[in-house]
Amino acid sequence: MGKITEKKWYPWLVVVLLSGVAFLNYMDRQMLSTMRFHMAEDIIEVAESYTGPWGWGALMAAFMWIYGLMSPISGTIADRVNRKNLIVGSLFVWSAVTFLMGYVDTYWELYALRAVMGFSEALYIPAALSLIADIHSGKTRSTAIGIHMTGLYLGQVAGGFGSIFSEQMSSWHTVFLVCGLVGMVYSVVLIALVKDPGREKSAKSAKDPNQPSVFKSISLVLSNMAFWAVLFVFTTLSMPGWATKNWLPELVARVISGSFGLDPKEAMHYAGPTAVICLAGASFIGAMIGARISDKWVQKNVRGRVLTSCIGLALIVPSLIFMGLGDSLVAVVLAILCFGIGYGFFDTNTMPILCQFVPSRQRATAYGFINMSGVLGGAAITTALGSLSLGTGFALLGGVTVLSLLIEFFALRPKTINME
Repeated sequence: MGKITEKKWYPWLVVVLLSGVAFLNYMDRQMLSTMRFHMAEDIIEVAESYTGPWGWGALMAAFMWIYGLMSPISGTIADRVNRKNLIVGSLFVWSAVTFLMGYVDTYWELYALRAVMGFSEALYIPAALSLIADIHSGKTRSTAIGIHMTGLYLGQVAGGFGSIFSEQMSSWHTVFLVCGLVGMVYSVVLIALVKDPGREKSAKSAKDPNQPSVFKSISLVLSNMAFWAVLFVFTTLSMPGWATKNWLPELVARVISGSFGLDPKEAMHYAGPTAVICLAGASFIGAMIGARISDKWVQKNVRGRVLTSCIGLALIVPSLIFMGLGDSLVAVVLAILCFGIGYGFFDTNTMPILCQFVPSRQRATAYGFINMSGVLGGAAITTALGSLSLGTGFALLGGVTVLSLLIEFFALRPKTINME
């Protein structure tokens, strides 16, 4: 195994393997939302929940709130343990939860498992991004993270077809069982092929002398002004990010219904795939292009990653306005594509930018706090959009993004490609 880790291509093998984990991460969480009508045929509480106070939205929120609140804790843990073990354990647990969802009979069993999934999935992202950032130099960091992020986008697409999978496999139970089993088997593959060299060496001693205490690490992160700028930008961009995941199909369905005279339910059959495929596909393209631009630009200008991210934000602003105010399907689809490309530019550079301001041993902790803020902000905007006009809400998010663009451009001025 040691010989494999010494190969030049090994860091890229790790990225590819973790992209598979990222795929499962998003697919397993996303597909539940697309299979609710199939599940309602077997679980009466699910059907009743559509109009009750503890509705389907509460089921979705259970994941988001626990995932968000767990993120700082998971980041702190990832800075102190072997990240490979944390990644493998996280994947195995949420895959086991997915598997068990195939046997649920009641709403509350589903609710409990959804909460456990939020806990286990929260352990993954800070550890994975921190590991990738450490094994890839400044020259390839954005590209490596961009490849990993595409796993999330593709998983989102696959999860969006959960209803179709359910019909093909004749049962929603089978979909959960198969996906859960695949994840558990894949975790065994990771045990054999993924290593965390730095942590494995330090783990042999009782304590790493270079690792500050938990409270010291948190203090170092929270006293870093650049961290707060990154957190603000990430949180405000997570709001439209989550808004598009949760509300974009509904927005597109309304446009289709108005343009072609279809009833809302029929329009949703076309709106769901249209929104998910366009958004994820454009994000994939944006992440790949943005990563390459960033990795090359930062070699000539230390602000290259920040400026690349700013380009993404500049694309997002008009796209949100046109998504919200556009009255034709063509205009809305073009806005979705523009948003996806811009979001890919931004998403693939968040961790690399953080690496320019935060040392390696505090990166997972810092990202954990950032991820928590982003998820909780996303939960808040998802709720708010339920009581606002969707069009107005999306347009207002464009205005908030302008503020984020200004803060990122003027406040983030790194002095090095990689903070040691």
